[in-house]
Amino acid sequence: MKYLKGPFLHAGKAKDVYAVKDHSHLVWVEYKDHLTAFNGKKNSSFQGKGGINRDISSLVFRFLKTKDIKNHWVVDITKNVMICKKLEILPVEVVVRNRLAGSTARRFKFPEGYLLSEGLVELYYKKDELGDPFMSSEQAVIFGFVSEWEEMEYLKRAALEVNRHLKYFFNEVDVELIDFKLEFGKLEGTKNGVIGSDLLLGDEISCDSCRLWDKKTGEKMDKDRFRLDLGSIDQYYKEVYERLKRRWEKELKM
Repeated sequence: MKYLKGPFLHAGKAKDVYAVKDHSHLVWVEYKDHLTAFNGKKNSSFQGKGGINRDISSLVFRFLKTKDIKNHWVVDITKNVMICKKLEILPVEVVVRNRLAGSTARRFKFPEGYLLSEGLVELYYKKDELGDPFMSSEQAVIFGFVSEWEEMEYLKRAALEVNRHLKYFFNEVDVELIDFKLEFGKLEGTKNGVIGSDLLLGDEISCDSCRLWDKKTGEKMDKDRFRLDLGSIDQYYKEVYERLKRRWEKELKM
């Protein structure tokens, strides 16, 4: 099926979103080469970054579909565009941690890379101007960011299920999944009374939204290279994609 780019809908830090002509339930998601950190306070770019993140996210979403994890991916077109189901994104960032790293490790005085006994789910209010503050499950429900307690519990269960599958997905290419961010959204007009049935995984899952460490060397292969001025950002993003492509592309043809 041929999809045509429709009117502009909104801009994000790493993606622009457009309507799809004659398909009101779909959106045209255009990944940008823009690279940001610290809620947009630090900015850069590198050529081809948008395409790499689109390709990694596509492989992840296609893999998760084989595990019955519902998500918004429909099809890839051109080098940096993904056609997705149109979602109303919840203002909740769901973070899963397998090791402690970055600001969380520093805040609690744990060594970088401290291994947790099980996946830890955290919630953050999706609001750049407030610095995406941490919030409790109670706050998410009582403030109305999540509609009810059952939905909150569904998000946590779904995040841990995604974590279980993605640890395997990356482990297959000698990459350890340290932590990652998920966003969920609701399909417009879907109300069938079954908790979670209208919630899909959205946004992206890439080197921008995951901490990924090489299992043999411990090298950071994600946006921390930009945050921490480690250099070779493009090299490591490309390396992650090439490893995933070699292992998964043929198996995940859709």
